[in-house]
Amino acid sequence: MLELHSFIEDIPGLDSTKVSLLQKQKIFRVYDLITYYPYKYIDKTQIHSIGLLQENTWVQVKGKINNIQLIGQGRTKRLTATLFDGQGNLSLVWFQMAERIQKYLNPETTYVCFGKVLPYGFQLQMAHPELSVFKGDDSLKNLGFHPIYPTSESMKHKKLDSKALQSLISETLKQINPEVFIEFLPKSILDDLNCMSWKQAIWYVHNPRDERDVAASQHRLKFNEFFLLQMQMKRLKQTKKTLKHAQKISSRGALFDLFYPNMLPFSLTEAQKRVVKEIFNDLNSSQQMNRLLQGDVGSGKTIVAFLAMLIANGNGFQTCLMAPTEILAKQHAASLTELARDLPIQIDFLSGSVKGKERTRILTDLASGKTNIIIGTHAVIEEKVVFHNLALVVVDEQHRFGVAQRAALWAKADKPPHILIMSATPIPRTLAMTLYGDLDVSIIDELPKGRKEIKTKHIFDNKKNELFHFLKNELDLGAQAYIVYPLIEESEKIDLKNLQEGYLQVSKIFAAFGYRVVMVHGKMKADEKNKVMEDFSTGQAHILLATTVIEVGVNVPNASIMVIENADRFGLSQLHQLRGRVGRGNKQSYCFLLTAYNISADAKNRMKVMTETSNGFVIAEEDMKFRGPGDVAGTRQSGDINLKLASIASDQNILMKSNDITDSILGSDPDLNHENHLSLKKFLHFMKFGFHWELIS
Repeated sequence: MLELHSFIEDIPGLDSTKVSLLQKQKIFRVYDLITYYPYKYIDKTQIHSIGLLQENTWVQVKGKINNIQLIGQGRTKRLTATLFDGQGNLSLVWFQMAERIQKYLNPETTYVCFGKVLPYGFQLQMAHPELSVFKGDDSLKNLGFHPIYPTSESMKHKKLDSKALQSLISETLKQINPEVFIEFLPKSILDDLNCMSWKQAIWYVHNPRDERDVAASQHRLKFNEFFLLQMQMKRLKQTKKTLKHAQKISSRGALFDLFYPNMLPFSLTEAQKRVVKEIFNDLNSSQQMNRLLQGDVGSGKTIVAFLAMLIANGNGFQTCLMAPTEILAKQHAASLTELARDLPIQIDFLSGSVKGKERTRILTDLASGKTNIIIGTHAVIEEKVVFHNLALVVVDEQHRFGVAQRAALWAKADKPPHILIMSATPIPRTLAMTLYGDLDVSIIDELPKGRKEIKTKHIFDNKKNELFHFLKNELDLGAQAYIVYPLIEESEKIDLKNLQEGYLQVSKIFAAFGYRVVMVHGKMKADEKNKVMEDFSTGQAHILLATTVIEVGVNVPNASIMVIENADRFGLSQLHQLRGRVGRGNKQSYCFLLTAYNISADAKNRMKVMTETSNGFVIAEEDMKFRGPGDVAGTRQSGDINLKLASIASDQNILMKSNDITDSILGSDPDLNHENHLSLKKFLHFMKFGFHWELIS
C-alpha cells in the first residue's frame, strides 16, 4: 500500500520517463500527486453547436464525419476528416494510429467528439478527439463531469495528457493505505462548516459526478489550504516567541546619530521614516525581530536596511547582508561602502570568488569583531565563517534561499539575530499577511520625490523598425538598453533560438553605428554571465539581450530603455520587475511592451494595466485576479503549503472563517495536545517533514 509520503517512483506501472515529467511539475510524493488538482471541468452531458465554437476551448460536439483522407507516408502519415452537425464544419486530425481509426469511421454514423478546439489556418480543428458512436441523448447522462489538468507539451508527447493524469491519480488513490486519510478537523468544525470529509473531497475533486461534487470538494480543499497554512504560520510565530531572547538594542547608537542628520544624501520619505521606527521598536525589544520589508522597485529599501544596520553597529554588534547572486551582493557592497565612506566602520565583501589572503583576512577580521558589516552571497553561511557578535541579518530577495541556508546563518550567533527580509516583489497586503503570517510586515508604499516615472508603451511587431530608430537616437545621447526575451520551460529550445536570432539581428543593425551588443541567459556558465554583466554595468556594452535572468538584482543607472519581446507571455508582476531594471538614474526612462497584433483579450488587459499604472502593489492586486495567488507570490519554498485551489482574491469568506477557527483552536490549545487536536498535530508534522503519521510527543 502507498503512503502519502511515498515517492512517486513507488507507484506501480509509472515508468521513469513519466516520473521525470511529473517531477518537473513539482510532484515528488504521492501527496503532491493527489493534490495536483484539475483547473477546470468539462460537462460531457452537454453537446455544443459547431457554429458557435471558440478556439482554445474544450468541448463536446456530435455529427456525421465525411471527407475522410489518409495523407502522407511513414512518420508523416495522418488522417483528416470533417465533422458536420448541420450548422458548421469542424476539422478533425489524427497523427497516430491513422489507418486503424480510418477503418472505424463510417460516413453514415453519428459520432460524439470530445477534445480541445484550436485554430488551424482559417478554420477550427480538433486533434485526436475522443470518439464514440452517438447512442441517443439518454446515453449522454452517464458521461458526467470530466476534470482537465494542467499539462505541458512534453507531458502530452509522452502520453501523460489530462485524461492519463486523471486515470493515474484515480488509480493511485485506490492504492493508498486508507488509514492515512485520518480526518484532521475536529467533528465540531466539520459540523460548523457543513463540509465533506478530507478523504471524500480528494476523491470527488478528481472524480466528480456533477457540479455539486465539484463545488463541495473544492470548498473543503480550499478551506484546508487556508487553514493548514495559517495554522503553520501562527504556530511558527508562537514558537519564535518562546525562543531564547535576541540581543536587546535599546539606543539608536552613535553611528546612527552621526549619519542620519549629517551624511544622509537625501531626505527620507514618510513611509521610510515609519518603517525605520518600526524596526527600531523591534530591536529595542528582547524578542527576536522577524520583519518583512516590502517596497516597490526604487522605493528605498536599502537605505532603510542600512540605517537598521547602523543602529546595531553603533551598539557594538556585527551585521550581515546576504543576497542571492554575486552581482547583487557586489552592488549592495558598493552602495553601502559609498554611504559609509565617512563613518568609522569596516565593511567587507565575501563570495565564492574571494580567495587566498583576502579571504583569510576577512574571516579573521569577522571572527575578531573588526569587521562591522559583512555583505555576501551564500558564502557567508559556510562553516568556516565565524562571527564575533552577530545581532542583525538582512536578507535580500529571501525566496531565492532555501530554509536550510537561512537557518545556517541564524545559528552563527549565541542569541538568535534579528532578521530583516527585503523583497522588491510586490505582494498584495492580504496575501502577504497570509503567506507571511510568521512575520511582521512593513511596506514602503511611497517613492522618493523627484523620481521620473518610466514611460511605458505597448507597441506591435510591425513597429520594430521605428523602435530601433528611437533606440539608436537614445544610444547616441549616451543611454544603454535591455532587450528581454521570454524563456518558458516547455519551449526552452525555441525561446533560446529566438534570443540568439534576435542577438544576430540587433548586433548587425547596431554594430554599424559602433555600438556593442551582448547576450546573457541562464544556460551560460557563471563566469561568462558575470563577464557580460560586468561589461554592461561599466558601459563597455551598450545593449544587453537577455532572458529573465535580469529580472531581479541588476542595477545599471545608465540603462534607461527596456524592450520586452513577446510581452504577452509574461505575467504582470514579472513585467513590472523587468520594467524596474530601468529608471534608476537621472535620464527619462522607457519600457516598450512588444507583442504581435493578434493577442488574447487577457493579454491586452495586462498590457493596458502596465501602461496605466506604475504602482507595484496595484499591479500585484491585478495580477492576482488574472493568475491567482500561487503564481503571484512565487515566494513559498518547495515543501511549504502552496495555495493550489484557494484564491485570496475570490475566497475571502473561506479565508476569514479559517482565520477565526485557527485563532480559536490555538487560543484554547496552543500545543494541540487536546484529544480532539492530536490528528491535526500529526498532519501538521507530516506537512512539515513528509514523515509517517507517528504520534508526536
